[in-house]
Amino acid sequence: MKAIVVYLSTSGNTKAMAEAIGNGIESKNVDVKVVSFYDAKPEDLNEAEAIAVGSSTFYYKMLLPMEKFMNETLTATNPQGKLGAAFGSYGWSGEAPIMIAEKMRELGMTVIDPVLRILHTPTDKDLQECKRLGVDIAEKVKQRSKKAAAEMQQ
Repeated sequence: MKAIVVYLSTSGNTKAMAEAIGNGIESKNVDVKVVSFYDAKPEDLNEAEAIAVGSSTFYYKMLLPMEKFMNETLTATNPQGKLGAAFGSYGWSGEAPIMIAEKMRELGMTVIDPVLRILHTPTDKDLQECKRLGVDIAEKVKQRSKKAAAEMQQ
């Protein structure tokens, strides 16, 4: 059971969210990598059963490098059927996580709703919410794994 949390953070806020999500996943004994999108390897995306992607919002959109990552790198790994989660921080409008979730759905992923959006710098309460999302991801990965094992035994 593996998960990966990929983020693009301009001011450190989305990175803090990603790390808290990773902590939540890890707390449920699911292997997780938390990486900047620059360091996300296709093989890590292929091996992951759950992929969480975060970006800050800039001018009502996800940042261009993240859009390229979603359209090229993630798409090339054919993530159909995998679990997805979207998150991000924002200053004004917060559309990036919604756009990420929409792209994940287009690729055939099962997306956890609602997307997690945090205004400005995450507070301790916000980071607990991020950790809770990580726990949700891990529990869903475990449920899917049990279901797959049961189906293989039939």
